[in-house]
Amino acid sequence: QVQLVESGGGLVQAGGSLRLSCAASGRTFSNYAMAWFRQSPRNEREFVAVISLTGARTVYVDSVKGRFTISRDNAKNTVDLQMNSLKPEDTAVYYCAASPSYGYRAADKYNNWGQGTQVTVSS
Repeated sequence: QVQLVESGGGLVQAGGSLRLSCAASGRTFSNYAMAWFRQSPRNEREFVAVISLTGARTVYVDSVKGRFTISRDNAKNTVDLQMNSLKPEDTAVYYCAASPSYGYRAADKYNNWGQGTQVTVSS
């Protein structure tokens, strides 16, 4: 198991930026693909982005392409999500998740989750 703690959420106006960070502890961080998901009150948990074990490959949901960037630092055991040009529809609780395999968009493929951080984008 790897323990995950998110930070960096908050309230921002539409068009603004936020940077989320997820700190990992426990098992070897570089053995896990890392992803960000989000969930708003009326929606199921939605895949946002995933990054491979080395950071060489990334995948994004279409709605955030060109606006969000996922990155990781295996020396610091962190994965970040830089969010630019935020929109009200980006409002959600954002979760960091870890999987021993890369490429999955389905939440049930991830067995390690953080507690989430709230992102609210006002119009």
